[in-house]
Order: sequence, then structure tokens, then C-alpha cells
Amino acid sequence: MKLINIKNLSKVYHTPTKEVLALCDINFDVYEGEILGIVGSSGCGKSTLLNILTKLETATTGKIQESYDLRVGYMMQNDALLPWLTVYDNALIGLKLKHLLTDENKCYVDSLLKRYGLYEFKNEYPRSLSGGMRQRLALIRTLAIKPNILLLDEPFSKLDIDARLKISDDVYKIIKELNITTVLISHDIGEASSMSDRIIVLTQRPGKIKDIFDVNFDRELIPSMRRSKEEFHKLYNEIWESIDHVS
Repeated sequence: MKLINIKNLSKVYHTPTKEVLALCDINFDVYEGEILGIVGSSGCGKSTLLNILTKLETATTGKIQESYDLRVGYMMQNDALLPWLTVYDNALIGLKLKHLLTDENKCYVDSLLKRYGLYEFKNEYPRSLSGGMRQRLALIRTLAIKPNILLLDEPFSKLDIDARLKISDDVYKIIKELNITTVLISHDIGEASSMSDRIIVLTQRPGKIKDIFDVNFDRELIPSMRRSKEEFHKLYNEIWESIDHVS
């Protein structure tokens, strides 16, 4: 099922001296249940596109049509945990802000914390958590509102390589268990290739769609297992060749 249709989308920024075309004539669909990766060189408009999907910014031209009124969960590069709140209160903050703090939703948060190994830390503070645990908590906070679509903006970029590989597996399993449609922005081709069902490659600014790759892995394989497959290396090289590398 087609969840979102993006048609002829462009974005122009105005500075005191000129106009800057960030995105130009973007057309693609997002399908229910898929993980859609978006990659491209730095400054190509990946985060701008995500901000438009979250409604933090508006497109200059074009349309975004949703199949129904979507509840959007947005996970940024920085985990944005509040250090003066406990793990549990951080997990609840989105529900509080949206006035959705019901007993049912609190029980749901409890179940997420238990399922993903953070329940025993619920009365601790974020400083007690490892980087990977902080990212899991940030994801639980995002999932607490029961989003129809999850938007991930370079969610693992602050972690070292070992932690990135581990949390990629954790997040992938969570997304697939809950069957949440996801758009993943990443500068890391390996990360996008190992997690996504499809990958969009954007050109250098102004960002246009250069290629769309279908990822033909067994969906039961977690990202770390995908990375060992011959198909992964073939896909990685194809995407590398497609990206406009800044010299």
C-alpha cells in the first residue's frame, strides 16, 4: 500500500543576496512497511527532505499526499535526552507533549522498555547509559506515540563503529517487529544498504533523484548478517558509483 506520494517537490531558500535551490523536482512514493533509505553527498538536501516530511519545513513547490492522517515519529542525530529526567520520564516526554499520557500508553512504554532491555534502568538518568542504550531510549521515546511512519536522520552517526553495528541490528529488529514504515537518512552507504528495502540516491545540490535501488536481501536477515553477503558488496559498489562525490 502506498503511504505517501511525493510529487514535483522543490525547495528554495532565500538569503540576503540570492536564492538557493536545495531540492529540485523530487518524485517518489513511500510504501507501507518498508524501510526506505536516502543517501547522497553532504549538502545534497537529505535532511531538508526529511524536515519537509516532518512538516518542520514547507516545500516551495510540489505536493505530498498521505493515504491517511499519519502520526510521524522523528529521531534525530542527537538523542536529545533530557539529563535531569530519569530514563522512564525521558521515554514518556513525547506522550506528555502530545497530551497522550494515558495508563494504556504508560503500560505500552513499560513493555517497550522491558522488550529492549532498559526497564531495569528506568529510574536511572541518561548519564548511566551507554551510547547504544541512549539511542534505544531515544527510539522508545519516539515509538511511544505509536507512529505510522518513523523518520530517522543519521541516527547512529554519533556512535563508534562497533556500537553503530550493534544498534543498527537492534533498531532494525524493532522496526520489523512493529512493522513501522521508516525513512532512513544516512551518509553511510553500508548502513543504508544493510538496513533498507529500497535506496534513493540524490545528486549534489540542488538535490534531484539520480537512482533508486531495490534491495533484494532476505528481510529476515539483520543488518550485520546482510553485510557478509555478496549481494551487499555488489549493491554497495553500485551506490558508490552512483553518488556524486565532492572533490
